[in-house]
Amino acid sequence: MSCFLVPHFNFNALPDTLLSNRLRSLLFLLFQLLLDSIIASFCCPYIKSNIIRRKLVFTSATTLSGVEAKEVIISIHSLSFSLQRLLQCSTSASHSTSNNYRPAVILPGLGNNSGDYHKLEQTLEDKYGVPTVVAKVSRVDWLRNAAGLVDPNYWRGTLQPRPVLDWYLKRVDDAVQEAKLLAQQQDASISLIGHSAGGWLARLYMQDFELSHHVSLLLTLGTPHLPPPKGVAGVIDQTRGLLDYVEKNCSKAVYTPQLKYVCIAGRYIQGAPLWGSSNSVANAEFAVPEGEGVNMKPESGSTLRGRIVGQGYKQVCGEAEVWGDGVVPQISAHLDGALNISLDGVYHSPVGSDDELRPWYGSPSVLDQWIQHLLH
Repeated sequence: MSCFLVPHFNFNALPDTLLSNRLRSLLFLLFQLLLDSIIASFCCPYIKSNIIRRKLVFTSATTLSGVEAKEVIISIHSLSFSLQRLLQCSTSASHSTSNNYRPAVILPGLGNNSGDYHKLEQTLEDKYGVPTVVAKVSRVDWLRNAAGLVDPNYWRGTLQPRPVLDWYLKRVDDAVQEAKLLAQQQDASISLIGHSAGGWLARLYMQDFELSHHVSLLLTLGTPHLPPPKGVAGVIDQTRGLLDYVEKNCSKAVYTPQLKYVCIAGRYIQGAPLWGSSNSVANAEFAVPEGEGVNMKPESGSTLRGRIVGQGYKQVCGEAEVWGDGVVPQISAHLDGALNISLDGVYHSPVGSDDELRPWYGSPSVLDQWIQHLLH
């Protein structure tokens, strides 16, 4: 029996010529079920589902009997299920919007696709109530960048992002427009979460699409922000001038109430020179105090793996014997003017990561350490 006082319509007062007993009972049941469902929409999920169940049982037991009751219950089973699903969706929507957090857009990194960020997207929405959209990118899409090979500026190392990266910027803009629809207020701002190359591409997007006033937070995860130094033996700018362009033409990083830049770097492994001795063990002991890792201590670079990783670091920052997330050096992932954060034991990519053994920036234990920037 419902614990709420609801208005009653006296179906028994209708003439028998208008309604048969069975139809009168069915209408009474549906009427009561609808009223309880509306009232339940303001209650917690447990109360909602139990109001519907109790109403079905009570009404069928007191109004109908025998075969008649079974027929009516079967006939409204699909209706009750639909109502419960509707109430569950309403609960989920109210949970995600009641906090009124800014919608977030995730910008995939080079070589990644949208599916790589599905778990992060779900965690942001389900656990924290942050409406989230991932820019739609596939791995094959990145082959579009090969169009830059026909540009003479590519070979000079002075390549500009557009039109080579117009396809990516359009995907980002589509995701931003979708995120705006999720906002509670018409002019609400959004957060951009750029992973790897997605971080500096977010800066380019904000600059060229003149949407800085719609963005309250740019949070980058393992982004190589700085162009590699020139004149270092063995170092080739793999972006062919793109990072030089971003550094010279995009707005500088700031950390203000209106717009916050938060740059997060991972310290998963220290690189080492390919040849010769390395003092990375000593550096590791000095740089990683006991107990400061996320789930594990960062790796020393004194292994073969560390020497190979170090060559990757060198192409990005000009040095091999530095800390990084296995792909991007820590010093390249920070920007002057931003709030710069380094997290120990954090791997670069969702591909090849493990939430326990090799957590990446979006793993739950790591997300817990930067989620506050999305919520404030």
